[in-house]
Amino acid sequence: MLNITNNRIEKSVDLHKYQSIRVFKENQQYKIIKRIFIATGILLVLFLFLPWTQNIKGSGYVTTLKPNQRPQEIHTAIAGRIEKWHVQEGDFVKKGDTIVYISEIKEDYLDPNLVENTGNQVKAKESAVVSYGEKVKALNSQIGAIDAERNLKFQQAQNKLKQAYLKVKSDSIDFEAVKTQLKIARTQYNRSVNLNKDGLKPLTDVEEKKVKLQDVEAKIITQENKFIASKNEVLNARMELSRIQAEYSEKTAKANSDRQTAISTRFDTEAQVNKLKNQYNNYKIRNGLYYITAPQDGYINRALQTGIGETLKEGTSIVSIMPANFEIAVETYIEPIDFPLVHKGEKVRVWFDGWPTIVFSGWPGASYGTFGGTIVAKENFISENGKYRVLIAPDPKDKKWPEMLSIGAGTKSLALLNDVPIWFEIWRTLNGFPPNFYTKETKSKSEKKK
Repeated sequence: MLNITNNRIEKSVDLHKYQSIRVFKENQQYKIIKRIFIATGILLVLFLFLPWTQNIKGSGYVTTLKPNQRPQEIHTAIAGRIEKWHVQEGDFVKKGDTIVYISEIKEDYLDPNLVENTGNQVKAKESAVVSYGEKVKALNSQIGAIDAERNLKFQQAQNKLKQAYLKVKSDSIDFEAVKTQLKIARTQYNRSVNLNKDGLKPLTDVEEKKVKLQDVEAKIITQENKFIASKNEVLNARMELSRIQAEYSEKTAKANSDRQTAISTRFDTEAQVNKLKNQYNNYKIRNGLYYITAPQDGYINRALQTGIGETLKEGTSIVSIMPANFEIAVETYIEPIDFPLVHKGEKVRVWFDGWPTIVFSGWPGASYGTFGGTIVAKENFISENGKYRVLIAPDPKDKKWPEMLSIGAGTKSLALLNDVPIWFEIWRTLNGFPPNFYTKETKSKSEKKK
């Protein structure tokens, strides 16, 4: 058809036997149709070389940029029964405003004077701690007095022992002196007896010496008794020292035992005081939990519990509240194959459900009703829907997002990548290659050329 060869098909095949050839040859109007087809083919070929912006499509919802600005449910921290509602759905509440009041249902906290009674118990235990502290001081004084008395008694007993030693020494000397006297008296008596036999001494002198000897013998017995008694006094003094040591050691040990018992009891009482203080503070905080308040300024979206007298468990949701002040963002989800291609800080085009939009995915500049965004975060683990979550914030350099957007509205997004020819994009799509498949290789080649 393009006449690019001299080998004509008419020389090999008789074309006139085909009806389609006869129709086109006989009717001149089909020449115009043939030219239109040729022109259309040329235009299609040229169209394949037009630039096409690669992109990553995603869908998601309108959300808020910060977690504390998103809709939240207010829970009850304690079990209770609903007594009074202070708000209704759609009301605006400020931080700290009471939403609902609940009453107690647990028997451990039904006493209306529970906090006051617990406070009195704390005061009583604190007084007991002071009393045990005074008892410890008294026992310390008692131990000091016992030690002082023991020292005095011990010194007195030591002095008595010294006196006994001195008496033993004195009696020992006296005993030795009496022994000497006895020896002298016996010698004199024997001498007088011998002299009396020789007729040199009268009998009266012998009798006198005998009486004197008997007196000394009696005296030595008495002195020996005194010496033995002095030794016994030494032994008694030693025993007294041991008795005093044992007696006052027992007294000191008993006082120390009483002191340690008082200290242990004081510590135990202090522990009970701390436990009671903990209970007292818990009861006070629990009384404040009967009033469920707003954590921040916002609007009551929905009452999740209804009626009066309804019983609630710990952690039961009461109402849903939407913060009054928030920064809008878009939560979109992309396919796992596109996840490595998006990065924090990249530009994204976003449009919203219900907002008039005309989108040309390959020519974002020709689209209408889209808004600029910037990727601020992306999750590194896959979501339950099998896709990866990406958070998009408004682009401050682009036009402002609509103010009438509501949280939870549907959104679509396009992450813009490289500009490639249309034929390349078709070839990439047919082969299932991800966008930017050859990006790194192309950059390395351009760097090598430089």
